[in-house]
Amino acid sequence: MAVEQALRAIAEPSRRKILLLVQDNELPAGEIASHFEITRPAISQHLRILKNAGLVTERREGTKRLYRARPEGLEEIREFLNDFWEGRLRLLTNAAESEKRRKRDDDS
Repeated sequence: MAVEQALRAIAEPSRRKILLLVQDNELPAGEIASHFEITRPAISQHLRILKNAGLVTERREGTKRLYRARPEGLEEIREFLNDFWEGRLRLLTNAAESEKRRKRDDDS
């Protein structure tokens, strides 16, 4: 379920932009909101979805809520994509090697 929740979370462009904003820096919600032309409640909803999907952490400092990306939240998606592309690349390599052998046999 974590993979599905993370995929749904990053399917929305604003949430992907939020992840990029907080990938290296912990930012308060207000500063995150300043990068968008949508309401602060909408940003709060996006942050809640990202937090529930395990893609950001939230830390309170006084009255501020600070957010930072959790790259490990994307780990299962990364593993899936790596497995998928490794399989595709293996097929492509095998096809190229087969074509090379065929040409070599034709030239003999």
